[in-house]
Amino acid sequence: MHSTSPVSALTAHLGFWLRMVSNHVSHAFADKLASKEVTVAEWSVMRALYGRKPTPPSRLADEMGMTRGAITKLADRLIAKSLIAREANADDRRAQTLGLTERGVDLVPELAALADRNDAEFFGRLTADERKTLERLLKRMAESGHMTATPID
Repeated sequence: MHSTSPVSALTAHLGFWLRMVSNHVSHAFADKLASKEVTVAEWSVMRALYGRKPTPPSRLADEMGMTRGAITKLADRLIAKSLIAREANADDRRAQTLGLTERGVDLVPELAALADRNDAEFFGRLTADERKTLERLLKRMAESGHMTATPID
């Protein structure tokens, strides 16, 4: 038996439009980062480590809302690229910390400039008031939905 209730159009949902914009913004940023051979997830870890002392992977995972396994995999990739280093803790040789290498420290501002450029390309079309309103609404939705994990894909 077929339902007689109307079926909403795909484009009738705010989620559709949010996802459309999000996909384009995210893919454009991923393409920009790829030119530097870094993924969005790797950039997120590098930015989290920027300007701070070497940090235990468990603390980084908690702060970013990621699993320890995910942080370990990302760290392994970044270590292979010589962008971060894993070191044993001086007080407890079993504990480890992650920190940016000199090459990583030098690269973060370049990647941040790509993020700024990507934002300007997509959100520069909005007035300052529209941008503030959008940011306020998105932050309110994230807060009310307890969305705290760093988006990495």
